[in-house]
Amino acid sequence: MFENIGMYARVAAFIFALAGEEIRLIAGGIVTRQQARWFGSTASEDRKLNIVIVGASFAGHQVARIIANNLPPRSPYRVVVVEPSSHFVFTWVLPRYCVAKGHEHKAFVPYGGYTDAAPDGAVRWIKDRVVSVTRESVELQDSKEVIPYSHLVIATGSNVKHGLPSRVHETEKSAGMKLLQEMQHDIERSKDLVVVGGGAAGVEVATDAKAKYPDKKVTLVHSRNALMHRFGEKLQVAALQGTEKLGVEVILEDRVVGRDEDSKTVHLKSGRELECDVLINCVGQKPSSDLIAQLSPTSISTTGHIKVRPTLQVEGDGFSNIYACGDVADTKTPNPNARSASRQAVVVARNILQEAQGRLPDNIYENHWGDGVIKLTLGLDRSVGYIGDDKSGLLFESREKAEELMAANCWRHMGKKPYEDDTKLP
Repeated sequence: MFENIGMYARVAAFIFALAGEEIRLIAGGIVTRQQARWFGSTASEDRKLNIVIVGASFAGHQVARIIANNLPPRSPYRVVVVEPSSHFVFTWVLPRYCVAKGHEHKAFVPYGGYTDAAPDGAVRWIKDRVVSVTRESVELQDSKEVIPYSHLVIATGSNVKHGLPSRVHETEKSAGMKLLQEMQHDIERSKDLVVVGGGAAGVEVATDAKAKYPDKKVTLVHSRNALMHRFGEKLQVAALQGTEKLGVEVILEDRVVGRDEDSKTVHLKSGRELECDVLINCVGQKPSSDLIAQLSPTSISTTGHIKVRPTLQVEGDGFSNIYACGDVADTKTPNPNARSASRQAVVVARNILQEAQGRLPDNIYENHWGDGVIKLTLGLDRSVGYIGDDKSGLLFESREKAEELMAANCWRHMGKKPYEDDTKLP
């Protein structure tokens, strides 16, 4: 009992700290915009110092938002965001939208909700991809433009070889929606569905598929001895019980080593053979650190992450003006997620703002127990929330009323009204 009281107190303190930080950021943006109205702002062409941000998912978008809205209006600095995707992709809902129909457009949030409010000239948004980085500049893929920078932020996140249900391997909303619809069709037509990987994406797509199509054979194969093995025992037990309660067959400590599409079977390392007409692979996530690997191979860890200092500056001589944050950074975060990425973004943004004012960066990032929070769906109408680490934590069970999950909240968090999208699609 007393242990739970202590945990609740830690959760409350964490929430208040996050709320306080958000209030400070909002207040800073209000002051900056008021100063811009009173005194004007430096035109974009006169801002000669570029703060280039590569990638605009949770970490990159947060860095851009904070810096753009807190740079002094007469600053010579400009934020340049380079992002190949037409929309922000809310990855948390992708497993659900691979099964449930009619919601796929809600996973794609238009950019600009908060950065558009920055003073004139403070932000330049480029839909392109960075293909190379030097110590002074970045080169773009499509336009071939070379952009010099005073500061560089690598927020390229992570990728998975097989795409859905964890990532959308398309840069346009329309093409991404089509991929989701194709997977919906594949899952609906399947008779023997095999899902590989017992992390959040695998558990969620397997339980959603079984809940929507209860007569379908669904098998979840995981190489570890527990589902959600990176989290505490309470969540591991809840995930297994919730999955099996729906009728999903769970196979632990085994892996798929081969597939015969003619006989519609998959072969496991144990020698077991499973009938399978549709296979969904939810493993193989890797950090997207190629840009820094080309520039400084010694700045890459054995796991493929970018080595960083506590200030989130990239390790290595001469890289004090290059930062990394989010999934790509080697912060030793036990369970990287949007929350930890956003907290890292705050550190990076504050440090760059300090440097823009001629001060030394002194904000540091530390992993926090509260970053271990996760909401795991176990079927279309049930979920469990967990906050803690791999040793202790709190578990909350709840009913899900909205099939679309928390997509609307994400749109509002990005400064957009759900689900109004006036972006011109190709």
